[in-house]
Amino acid sequence: MERKIFLGILAATLIAITLAIILPGGRTVDEQPRLPWLIEIDAAGYPSVFGITLGKSRLQEVRDRFREQGEINLFRSGDGSFAVEAYFGRLYLSGIRAAMIITLDLDQATMQQMYDRGLRISQMESGGKKVKLAASDVIALEQAIIDHITYLPATDLDDELIASRFGEPDQRIEEESSGLVHWLYPEKGLDIAVNPDGKEVFQYLIPAHFERAMEPLITR
Repeated sequence: MERKIFLGILAATLIAITLAIILPGGRTVDEQPRLPWLIEIDAAGYPSVFGITLGKSRLQEVRDRFREQGEINLFRSGDGSFAVEAYFGRLYLSGIRAAMIITLDLDQATMQQMYDRGLRISQMESGGKKVKLAASDVIALEQAIIDHITYLPATDLDDELIASRFGEPDQRIEEESSGLVHWLYPEKGLDIAVNPDGKEVFQYLIPAHFERAMEPLITR
């Protein structure tokens, strides 16, 4: 999945996500920790985080693990590219309040068909479109494979804490327009967008796909 698809859609939904998040309180920590820095890479190169294995786990497994159904929508970006996401807005993972966007691994032709069957299309400020899917398509998506994860913790993390948990990144790249600084960990398939004026955004990808997905950021 190209970076431009999920970055464009992410930018359009961050405001709503931020409003939905509040600080955690009084929740117990999981016996099996599901923390953002606990990333394992298997022998085939697939990363696991939060109990989800990218490239292997299916949407229904994620729903069962989180005990949440998530909000499923299809997005069409301004350039005509599609993405299907499951948004989990109120998660407590090992005592940490967060939102999460699960992007599914589907080909563009399949998503075009879902778009054509969509029940309602909403225009987004970014120029893209948000589509409420037909019930039959939502059911079919239960078996879709997870492509990548966007994780949005409720609390603001400082550079020192991030470095202590994740280690020093291979590369830091600043976006001049936004001031975001991307901490890149290619071997983990992780991009942390560090926001000096707000909360951070974590994106988890399959490491083999990382360089291609980050190319627009790295080569600009």
